[in-house]
Formats: sequence, structure tokens, C-alpha cells
Amino acid sequence: MADNNSVVGGKSLMGIIDHQVILVQVLVAVFLCINFMLITTFFMKDFFYKTMRYMLFAVTLLSDCLILILSNILLICAYFQVTIQMWLCVVVYILSSLYTFVTPVTLTAMSLERYVAICMPLRHGELCTTRNTMHCILIIHCISSLPCVVLLSIFYASASITFHTQYRVCSVEMFMLYRWQSHMYSAINQFYFLIMCILIIFSYIEIIKVAKTASGENKKSTWKGLRTVILHGFQLLLCLIRMWCPVIETALLRIDIILYINVRYSNYIIFYLGPKCLSPLIYGLRDRKFFLALKYYVLCGLYKNKALDLS
Repeated sequence: MADNNSVVGGKSLMGIIDHQVILVQVLVAVFLCINFMLITTFFMKDFFYKTMRYMLFAVTLLSDCLILILSNILLICAYFQVTIQMWLCVVVYILSSLYTFVTPVTLTAMSLERYVAICMPLRHGELCTTRNTMHCILIIHCISSLPCVVLLSIFYASASITFHTQYRVCSVEMFMLYRWQSHMYSAINQFYFLIMCILIIFSYIEIIKVAKTASGENKKSTWKGLRTVILHGFQLLLCLIRMWCPVIETALLRIDIILYINVRYSNYIIFYLGPKCLSPLIYGLRDRKFFLALKYYVLCGLYKNKALDLS
């Protein structure tokens, strides 16, 4: 009787996982289509890839697309129990770890760009050139790579020499051999997000000061910039919540496997997939110039005169 219950429970569990994996594939496909549409719009106009805030926006789009693709590949490999050589898993881990940090760090840089544009308008053209933006993107990637470098350095100090020749189902957890490694990685995450929160709050306060003294068109532009910083802060909050999800999921795993699967699935949809599409889409629609260009290309030039007015 117990065996029959186990079989029924196992089939029920597999049924839940089957439906969840299928729904994730649909959502990932939809989100990638939306993000690729935004990326295509960016590359269609010279104005966009010569302006700092649009260049940084494109970095977040490309970063989110790469993370969506990599996380979906790992999900499918885990579902079908596909094993790969560990050197390839290391490459996947490096890319996923790097671009997990690239998005929030870039959001912080975008908030600072709004701070410079509103609080230091006379120096904005000098500081936010295309050349400086490329340097900024390089710095963003260097800063984002530090947690991955630290964790891999500790891992290789403990891993066996034959590690690269082994075949396993790839997952991020396998690079944390000891519990203290997980705690250290969590501490690094918290430090990063603390610094980013401080910078965004600083930008918010400084822009508020300017908004109180501005008038006319300047006041309208300042409040628009303030709303943009608030949006970046909200995006960063979602990233911060996602960081705590593994802690909650690990605790639930000890209580009930079905509850663990459902909560992990919900966290993945709400705090992982959702922000990587909805936030960039909202940002793109809020910007008049980007929205007009997006409208023009989506509607195949139906509103040509209005959409091309990007001055």
C-alpha cells in the first residue's frame, strides 16, 4: 500500500514538474521575443547607440537575454538529466554568474547617469560621451566578475585534478562544496547590493533637491528623471529579493518537497523571469524617443512621420 502511494505521489510530482517546465518554455520564448524587439529597435537608430542611457539600457537587455537562455538551458538539462563535461559547465557558470551581476550594476550606472544629467547638466555632455560609456561598460563587467572569480578560486583550491573530465548534470550549487562558501557568496551579494542601494538613494535625494528648486520645463524633466531612478530602485529591489529566494527554498525543502517545488517555481517566474522582461519593456515605453522608434518598427512604418521625429 505504501508503495502504491509512493508511485501515485511520484506521478503527481512529475505531472507538476512537466506542466511547470512547459509553461516556463512559453514564458521564456515570449520574453525573449519582446527583448529582441527592443534590442532591434536600439540598433536601428544611430541616436540610440551614441547616447549613454540607451547604450546602458541595451546592456541590460543583452544581459537579461543571455541569462534567460542560459537558465533555460540548465533547466532543460536538469529536467532530462543531461550530463555535460565539467569544463563546459564552468563556462556556463562564469557567464551566468557574471551577467547576474551585470544587470543590477548597470541599473546603478543608469541612475548615476540621470544624476549627472539633472544635477550637473553642464558637464553631462563631457562625462557621458560614447567613449566614456564604453569604458563604463568595461568597468561594469570587471566589477560584476569579482564574485565569480572569488568563488571559482576557492572552488579550484578544493576540487580534484580530474574535475574537468567528469560528466555531471550542471548546476550552480555544485561549485559550493562547503556551507561556508554559500555564506560567503551570500555576504558578497549583500555587500554589492548595499553599495548599489546607497548609490541609488544618493541619486534620488540629489535629484529631489534639484526638483524643489527647478521650474517650468526643467522641473518636468527633473521629476521624470526622479521617476526613472525610482524604477531602477524597484528593479534592484527585485534583484535583492531574488538573492534571498534560495535561503527560503532550502528551508522549505526540509519541510515538504511539493511546497518546495511550487515556491521555487513561483520565485523563478515572479523574481527571475518577470523583471527581465517587464522592467525593460516599461523603461522602453516610458522613454518618448524609444517608444516612437519602437512603434514605428513594430507597425512596419505605419506612423513614419511621428516615429522618425527623434530630435
